[in-house]
Amino acid sequence: MSIASAPGDPLLPPPTLRPPALRPRVPRDLSLAPVAAAIDLELQHLRKLTVAELRLELDSLEQCATREARASRVLQAALKDVDTHHWWAEITDDAARLRLTGGSVSLDLGLSPALMHFIEDSDGH
Repeated sequence: MSIASAPGDPLLPPPTLRPPALRPRVPRDLSLAPVAAAIDLELQHLRKLTVAELRLELDSLEQCATREARASRVLQAALKDVDTHHWWAEITDDAARLRLTGGSVSLDLGLSPALMHFIEDSDGH
């Protein structure tokens, strides 16, 4: 016995139009999800920290006196122990995201307000 629904039946929601699913166009696209997931796992720890804690953790090995040095330290920490499978990672100009590029698509992973402040902070420490 099958249950069918007549048009307008309140038991079933109306069909929604969705754009077609994004499909891999080049072989490298298949590695994006595991790379992004691994980086996101590394970022989870950093997103929980305050700016003061980020300074202690990320400045511990080298002085991060410039914006570029601080962005580089965040990127280095996010990519720690991650095989990027030749995806290229960068911190965006607004310091709000870590962007992965290198296949037929790009993907942005969000950073926390504290990470953004750490990167943009120009007062030195």
